[in-house]
Amino acid sequence: MNWYLAVLKNYAGFDGRARRTEFWMFVLFNLLAEIVVAIIDSVIGLNSVLIGLYALAVLIPGLAVSVRRLHDTDKSGWFLLLGFIPLVGAIILIVFCATAGTVGPNKHGHDPKQVPAHV
Repeated sequence: MNWYLAVLKNYAGFDGRARRTEFWMFVLFNLLAEIVVAIIDSVIGLNSVLIGLYALAVLIPGLAVSVRRLHDTDKSGWFLLLGFIPLVGAIILIVFCATAGTVGPNKHGHDPKQVPAHV
């Protein structure tokens, strides 16, 4: 749950890098939240109003954590556009997001696994 809240705190932060744990925990808790909201939506009978509002609310943080995850693998955030290619694009993005990030700093920032040295 802390990973999900960490992503929401960095609501529109497209700079930097995101670890695999941060990304996949956000995906997991987002999926669970969508299921709960969909159940509440169907019980109340609002015809998908709540699920639509929830999807709109997490659109920007979802894009931001996805871009930061691609940055961790030293790829541009523009690779998210691969998702528009039916089936193949989604598979490629899953592979990119499941791949270990580059060790050490890259052009997108410091390694999130390494603790920065305090001066």
